[in-house]
Amino acid sequence: MRLTADQVQAIRQAAAHTFGDGAAVWLFGSRVDDSKKGGDIDLLVRPQALAAAEPFAKKIRMLTLLERTLGERKIDLVIEQPGDARPIVSVAHATGIQLL
Repeated sequence: MRLTADQVQAIRQAAAHTFGDGAAVWLFGSRVDDSKKGGDIDLLVRPQALAAAEPFAKKIRMLTLLERTLGERKIDLVIEQPGDARPIVSVAHATGIQLL
């Protein structure tokens, strides 16, 4: 995994602050592969049931928190919804690393 401990901690804190302590976060994509270089940070957040309201507003809030702590960088953030059948969600769960 190509994230520092500080970056992982910042992601965990931003997710918990935005979606609550019951949120789960996966890192997926190129940052999971130690043999690759560069790349954006691909994250999937599964909010707890009560925090699933207003997903777009919460997505913007989490991205803002991450920009403040990690600086300007490309972050793709996918918010999983109940019963979400999108392929990106399946890929994130199958190939990703759970951070929270």
